[in-house]
Amino acid sequence: MDWVEQDVVVIGAGVVGLAVGRELALRGRDVVILEANARFGEGASSRSSEVIHAGIYYPVGSLKSRLCVEGKVRLYDYCTARNVPHKNIGKLIVATNDIEAATLPDLIALGAENGVHDLELISGADAMAREPALFATSAVWSPSTGIVDSHTLMLALLGDAENAGAHLVTQAEVLSGEIRSDHTAIVVAQPSGLFGIRAKQVINASGLQAQSVVSSIEGVPQAHIPARTMSKGQYFALTGKSPFGTLIYPTPHSAALGIHLTIDTGGQARFGPDHQWVDEENYDVDPGAIDEVFETARRYYPGLRREKLHADYAGIRCKIQKPDEPLQDWCIKGPEDMSVQGHVHMFGMESPALTSCLALGTYVADLLD
Repeated sequence: MDWVEQDVVVIGAGVVGLAVGRELALRGRDVVILEANARFGEGASSRSSEVIHAGIYYPVGSLKSRLCVEGKVRLYDYCTARNVPHKNIGKLIVATNDIEAATLPDLIALGAENGVHDLELISGADAMAREPALFATSAVWSPSTGIVDSHTLMLALLGDAENAGAHLVTQAEVLSGEIRSDHTAIVVAQPSGLFGIRAKQVINASGLQAQSVVSSIEGVPQAHIPARTMSKGQYFALTGKSPFGTLIYPTPHSAALGIHLTIDTGGQARFGPDHQWVDEENYDVDPGAIDEVFETARRYYPGLRREKLHADYAGIRCKIQKPDEPLQDWCIKGPEDMSVQGHVHMFGMESPALTSCLALGTYVADLLD
């Protein structure tokens, strides 16, 4: 088996792995990005709602809140500079009864604590004047929420990384590793056979596979690895022109943000995601789930017709909490946390990772520096 010397290895070529590889390459590091699939971004990064989040919902001081607020600003600037399709179309978080309406001031207060100072509480009449197809008793207007073409974004990140000297290797599955005195020896499988990398630094950004990857590296303390759970979400597309010009979200609850309406940069509207805990990675969409999505969505879109909905796609969020536990922050373990020099492992990298990707790249690079 042939071995190569490498400064930095990034495992995983989703939006986070590409952003981390880009940042390190721009800092002059010799970077290789390994991706187990045939193409980059085939996992969670290609199965999201493609929303640029404002940073409202997350616990104050959490990585999610800090890096989302920073990342949102940087992402808008980056997309403009690199001609990545995106739109700052805003979002309405709507209440449809008095109980839901009572939670909206607290949501605005939480957003303000997180640094989101542009939220506005508006009446149901004002919300419905903005969006005539909507029903709402009151709403929060979030003007800094938007949408982005995630595939073009990842192309741009990869292009930047490669222009700075990084290399992407696809169909490259990490089989095992071993921490040695001055490097980590990594064994990689490709269709053509095995090869080895002696890497000075390793970033594990492999999403759903993050736990299995770190478990395969001998010498990494296993006590630092949080257990993985998975939440599957299904999306259902709306036939015809979108009745809304902005994103429509219900008031959030403890488990998820609820069935919301998103619009992609091509104008396609869809409802989702629903939420179910799963034990295996399966992206089939259950057509029978339309009933729940329909009943939930028509609370704020009473004109919705069931026959206008059809199954679209599903995504799986990598989580680090049990079904009966509250939402957890990202778990990013650097050299000090892992007691291993040159290693960063990223767990539970669910939303708002897309929004935060550029800020995450800086955060991880700083941990290594």
